[in-house]
Amino acid sequence: MFRTRPALLPLAVSAALLGSLLACSRQADTPAPATAPTEQAPQGPKAALGSFGFDTAGMDKAVAPGDDFFQYANGGWVKNTEIPPDRSSFNSFTTILQDTEQHVRQIIEGAAGDAKASGDLRKAGDYYAAFMDEAGIQARGLAPVEGELKALSEIADKRALAATLGGQLRADVDLLNATDLTTDRLFGVWISQDLHQPDRVTPYLVQGGLGMPERSFYLEGGRMAELRRQYQAHVAKVLELGGIADAQAKAARVLALEIEIAKVHATNEQTQDVRAGANAWRRADLDQRAPGLDWQAFLEAAGLQDQQDFIAWQPGAISGISALVDSQPLDTWKDYLVFHALDRASPFLPKALADESFEFYSKTLNGVPQQRERWKRAVSLTNEALGEAVGKQYVAQYFKPETKARAEAMVKNIVAAFAARIDGLDWMSPETKQEAKAKIAGLKVEVGYPSAWTDYAALEVKRDDPLGNAERAGRLAYEQQRAKLGKPVGHSEWYMLPQTVNALNVPLENRLIFPAAILQPPFFDPNADEAVNYGAIGAVIGHEISHSFDNMGAQFDARGALRNWWTPQDLERFDAAGAALAAQFSQYKAFDDLAVNGKLTLGENIADVAGLATAHDAYRLSQQGKPAQALEGFSPEQRFFLGFAQAWRGKYREAALRNAILTDVHAPGQFRAQTVRNLDAWYDAFGVQPDQKLYLAPAQRVKVW
Repeated sequence: MFRTRPALLPLAVSAALLGSLLACSRQADTPAPATAPTEQAPQGPKAALGSFGFDTAGMDKAVAPGDDFFQYANGGWVKNTEIPPDRSSFNSFTTILQDTEQHVRQIIEGAAGDAKASGDLRKAGDYYAAFMDEAGIQARGLAPVEGELKALSEIADKRALAATLGGQLRADVDLLNATDLTTDRLFGVWISQDLHQPDRVTPYLVQGGLGMPERSFYLEGGRMAELRRQYQAHVAKVLELGGIADAQAKAARVLALEIEIAKVHATNEQTQDVRAGANAWRRADLDQRAPGLDWQAFLEAAGLQDQQDFIAWQPGAISGISALVDSQPLDTWKDYLVFHALDRASPFLPKALADESFEFYSKTLNGVPQQRERWKRAVSLTNEALGEAVGKQYVAQYFKPETKARAEAMVKNIVAAFAARIDGLDWMSPETKQEAKAKIAGLKVEVGYPSAWTDYAALEVKRDDPLGNAERAGRLAYEQQRAKLGKPVGHSEWYMLPQTVNALNVPLENRLIFPAAILQPPFFDPNADEAVNYGAIGAVIGHEISHSFDNMGAQFDARGALRNWWTPQDLERFDAAGAALAAQFSQYKAFDDLAVNGKLTLGENIADVAGLATAHDAYRLSQQGKPAQALEGFSPEQRFFLGFAQAWRGKYREAALRNAILTDVHAPGQFRAQTVRNLDAWYDAFGVQPDQKLYLAPAQRVKVW
């Protein structure tokens, strides 16, 4: 993600640049955990990976490693690579993403065209075929959404409004695993293990209601003011295409309402504060602390009328939004709901609406000049709806048992290396070490695919109803999550698909997930040089392990309970290291007027530093007794660090990079590659000198674990 807490990989495909796939065109251009956004190769030479797994041709050896390690490792690639016209960014994940997308396409299209296909895989094929039927979609026009529009027009009072809003609630956010924090529905719900009582499942209520990425797009000046103007024009155009009268005036009211919602939203930094979000509310608290919304009607429509316990993650936003339901005119809310119904449905409606959605969410917001081919959008949407049905077949065809075994062995080595690092900490007390070692000892790791697959038997899929298919899939996913309430806590659910090029730390379960798709070159190659493997996938593994001990993960104990297991002195030292790392990253500027937010990205940066150091330890342990052989002119130590830096190569369109810095918990890859400046071994490997730009005096190098 990776976590795609996703936490990495933004990894940027963060390993998590990738955001979660929603059945909504505004997400279609974002690199997604499930599939690749494009099959196109860059308009420059492909990375010419040597037989040892790293790309010497993509380097820029005219740059000193100690001045800019990202440029040294990747400058040639950056110079000769163009971002494909249907993408907002292009990075080292793209090769894997392209191959994986093609494999998934073959599986789905095979099911769509096979009359003998049956079960869930057949449903995936039918889902894909329904979306690919452009002529049928065009012929049906707005008919698929007319029933919902009619129902919205008939909302007669605020109680009916509350019931409508509750009926739209979906489990479409994920606070701690995938860090998927936004929804255009008024609220989102995350149903997961209770962070106060790990033996039960609880719904977490999360702020929502915005069509643009987050509150700053509504409240700041400069570029954001122009985006608001363009967003209002988009709202008006969608309403016009939907046959709604007085579209311009209604668009103005919709934007004004969303500005009011944005004013009460928590910031991204506040939302990342676990203790600020850990607000246990009883059912009565919703009425008392968040008056305005008819909570009884809302919860009944959401199927949560019997739920007595909630966690209000952003209590100020929940109270503020609820008050707006009461204070804003009913007709304004109806206009708002009509727009979002049309906007959400746009990918499944006639071309004019789908194109308008692309024009704003991809082209205007992220600078993407060309819409993805329809089959690519179909693959993404099918993965979103029936991803594990596809994933089961993907694993059977493309994931070798020996790859799984090799990756599991590497994970075991790196976990052991992290445990050894805990033992070696001279600043940590025995009491805190004991707790940390219990947590690493209890860490559960899953590689490749889940032990149990999602059952889609209850999902009805029709070849002539693409919008209905998407709505039913969303409803089923919500019902499957809601069904966990009142049941024993389970630790077998996967929060990303096997065909996802990413990895995940699940802090409430003290568990790591490494999907099959990321275990491919250039991250992992069983035939490649061990130094490169440990620098690439090894650092990813170390990153995910370290998320259990970053500024957020370190607040959870071995059972996943939110508990302070630190002595005051140890916590003070840990926080001081985090503050130093946040300050280091806040110095990196992507533009003259925009720097990385070191506090927002702190968890990922801690995981990078600790993960890289741990992978380096594990690599050295794996090489005991083996000769240090130079390959392609580079020592093993140099190849290790080059493997890491080349994993973070990438390019962004300007608008997409600006958005990422504002909203993403991962720093851009060009700055993540500079993490090496905190490891003593990097200085030795490349002879880095005090007069070089990345040089840090030994006392300034941040060592967290």
